[in-house]
Amino acid sequence: MLFRIVFFVALSICINANAQIKPGTYATDIENVRHEVKINDDYFIYSEYEIDPPKFIRTLGGFPETYKDKLFVLLEFNSNYTNDSILKLPLTFETNRDSLMLHWFDKLYFERLPDKNQELDGAWLFATRGPDTGQERRGEENNRKTLKFLMDGHFQRVAYNTDTSKFFGTGGGTYTSENGVYTENITFFSRDNTRVGASLEFNYELKGDDWHHTGKNSKGEPMYEIWGRRQ
Repeated sequence: MLFRIVFFVALSICINANAQIKPGTYATDIENVRHEVKINDDYFIYSEYEIDPPKFIRTLGGFPETYKDKLFVLLEFNSNYTNDSILKLPLTFETNRDSLMLHWFDKLYFERLPDKNQELDGAWLFATRGPDTGQERRGEENNRKTLKFLMDGHFQRVAYNTDTSKFFGTGGGTYTSENGVYTENITFFSRDNTRVGASLEFNYELKGDDWHHTGKNSKGEPMYEIWGRRQ
């Protein structure tokens, strides 16, 4: 945590206010591979997967800062960490209206997807199983985290350990939240590619900064999760 603070304080001294990436979800398809970026002022996620037949490739995410034409990401998770040991990601970027170029392993040209604001948008950390009876909760201070990041009708769930950099799994796709009904449509799933195409419906209720998520799990068993909005 101290390293993260020092890292970003040093960068902020030199931040170019004009070098910004418009928050949103960006995507590009190259042959049969979808490359997807979700980014706002606080968080960055890159995901890559084959479309048909579906096959997860990789994902990584963390805290972004921009300096001139550089995007620096201090990673919280990296699905390929055991192979590449990457925890800090330096990228070159260019923007032009709703287009974004990122230069990492190659130059990738993305288009920004349409805005679709919903009340569940944002970053959430799994807190506890419901109902809420005052039990102990997991939060920012815990190394073992499960994150849900929702933006522009797209969601991603990631489980990881910030102390060991161990990656446990991820899944994502599109979502809707309306009239207390939350629906996920899965387009990639790291643990089981056969889950792609599934549509899952749950109930949701917002209570303060908590998201109460209820319904049935993949085995048809009742579930009740409480997620806390990440500050």
